[in-house]
Amino acid sequence: MRLRNVPGAREIMIENEFVFTEPENMAGTWKEVFGNNNPVRIEIGMGKGRFITTLAQMNPDINYIGIEKYSSVLLRAVEKQDELRLSNLRFIRMDAENIGDVFAKGEVDRIYLNFSDPWPKDRHAKRRLTSRQFLERYTDILKDDGYVEFKTDNRGLFDFSVEEVKESPKWELTTVTYDLHNDADLVEGNVMTEYEEKFSSQGNPICKLIARLK
Repeated sequence: MRLRNVPGAREIMIENEFVFTEPENMAGTWKEVFGNNNPVRIEIGMGKGRFITTLAQMNPDINYIGIEKYSSVLLRAVEKQDELRLSNLRFIRMDAENIGDVFAKGEVDRIYLNFSDPWPKDRHAKRRLTSRQFLERYTDILKDDGYVEFKTDNRGLFDFSVEEVKESPKWELTTVTYDLHNDADLVEGNVMTEYEEKFSSQGNPICKLIARLK
């Protein structure tokens, strides 16, 4: 997908009070950032931010951090947060490969991955956010019994992700569905992303897995 560059987006990110553009060495500081001891949940690759903003509105006693690599994509979420000014929502502009520098062990309660880049070429498999390399990074920041929740309409990526979890001894696959919107139990309370709404309206089944850190 070709990303449209928005002039001035980078400068807005640097100046905005809800965005961290240089989050290195922030591990262990998020209680101070939010001013409370509430659980911290993060979305990696948050796009325009509808999913995480909705969760933050629904759950004021949980802190949410959206992570996005591109300023031009993050801009929409930042503009919405400037209006809402939710005290339990922050954003980080960064590449997720460096996530271990940003959160301490046990600092994160849950990780959301929604419609992540499939990186279809085999040589790029380690870049997929559900690869065993990224699962190992998540073990460094999640609390014991923490969870990763992953949704996608890409069946190939989903099958890959299921196998990566199964091959990772620190992880347990607790939930798998190949048609989320027709699963009465799992779809209850489901918050849709922009992509999810688009793809499901086109008749594409949405896959979801939940993995627990042992």
